[in-house]
Amino acid sequence: MKRYDLIVIGAGPGGEKAAVEAAYFGHKVALVERQPVVGGAMINTGTLPSKTLRETSLFIDEFKHRNLYGIKLSMEENITVKKFMYREKEVIRTEHKLVMDNLIYHNIDLIQAHGYIEDAHTVRLEKLDGQTDRIMADFICIATGSHPLRPEGINFDSEHIYDSDSILKLDKLPKSLGILGAGVIGCEYASIFSLLGIEIHLVDRRPTLLPFIDGEIIARLQKHMKETGVNFHLGTEYTGLEVSGSGKVTIQLVGGDTLAVDKVLFAGGRVGTSQKLGLEALGIEADQRCHIKVNGCYQTSVPNIYAIGDVIGFPALASTAMEQGRIAVCHAFNHTYKKQLTSIIPYGIYTVPEISMVGLTEEEAKKHGIDYEVGRFDYVHNARGLIIGDTSGLIKLIFAASEQTLPGSVNIPGLKKQPDGTKHLVTQQLLGVHIIGELATELVHIGMGCLYYHGTIDYFIQSVFNFPTLAEAFKYAAYDGLSKRKK
Repeated sequence: MKRYDLIVIGAGPGGEKAAVEAAYFGHKVALVERQPVVGGAMINTGTLPSKTLRETSLFIDEFKHRNLYGIKLSMEENITVKKFMYREKEVIRTEHKLVMDNLIYHNIDLIQAHGYIEDAHTVRLEKLDGQTDRIMADFICIATGSHPLRPEGINFDSEHIYDSDSILKLDKLPKSLGILGAGVIGCEYASIFSLLGIEIHLVDRRPTLLPFIDGEIIARLQKHMKETGVNFHLGTEYTGLEVSGSGKVTIQLVGGDTLAVDKVLFAGGRVGTSQKLGLEALGIEADQRCHIKVNGCYQTSVPNIYAIGDVIGFPALASTAMEQGRIAVCHAFNHTYKKQLTSIIPYGIYTVPEISMVGLTEEEAKKHGIDYEVGRFDYVHNARGLIIGDTSGLIKLIFAASEQTLPGSVNIPGLKKQPDGTKHLVTQQLLGVHIIGELATELVHIGMGCLYYHGTIDYFIQSVFNFPTLAEAFKYAAYDGLSKRKK
């Protein structure tokens, strides 16, 4: 039986980085992946394919609305999603090559098989041809990712009703689309497809979109989505789906109302891919969404078996999965340079317009009783914003209005307790950055660095930014906040 220092199950972003981290320090690593290609949902079915469609939708929308005289854009009447995804194959092919080159460079054994954990050190390899084999290791890392939730009673036929993995296989663009679930995935697809002229009906039992995002930012997003043809049905639930003989799908809502659409996307979230791994026999627990329970070092209840990424649940981001993989490996092999994941994590939501945030929302600042102030700057007053045609964007900064001491129980990302158990804020200390508009997911990192080092908004005021750039909006948002303090 072949023996390794580490076996990683799952070759998505977290699994790849965990394997490479271990190999980098000289450990012998096997990476087990049941799919014929590496990359997980990030490369193959989720992040990259959906963002490719988003970029194409944006390209078309720019031609429609940026008043380029003499240029007219028209689309085929029966254009397919496949044609919109013309860049997808090249993007995915390149990403596959990058991952494979990385594995080869670090001498990692890539094994195509389903990995079943027999005991704390042994993984049974169930190969596609029916043959089995076994390998052993000192440590095992589970990085099997997630897959779309598919409730019983819904016939996901990929002809009338789709999940978030199959929606990009649409034969042709429908005239109308019902989306069940207004979470991140539902909102992203609603905004993307609405730009393509599709009538969207977005249904969710919650009264607001994305409640973890700053309310002012969400209000702007919802306004923009309404303008592009998204119909919101919030605070209501669907009770059933019915496909008629003509192929139309009727969404039945609580109260007796109905919606008739061409296609339905169920976007009720994702569940961990933790089934059929042998976890029950080992006593490793998973919750009702199949997310494996781990401690702060990503250990399961079996100390030498770790789990990372989507399979452990929140925050379920590719970015955090990569860092979790590195941290788990460093803990397993007692490498001290990377001990924990920072609490200052940026979130990017690829709606149109895109949203990004890091730190506290205004609602959280109020809830914690913080004496705070807000600085804002709109893209419409920014030269680069005018040049690129984005006049609805906004950068919003939340900062401490005064020096103050807070109870230690107040959760402010990155802020550590004082020796007396309290938390201390200095005047003008940055607490949160919230952006809606073009390049939001890039710009947020400017604020993230300031947050990480407990900086104040003086950092933006004293900095020199290139002109014309959207980045200089940070300076003027800081000036705006400062002017309110002096009134």
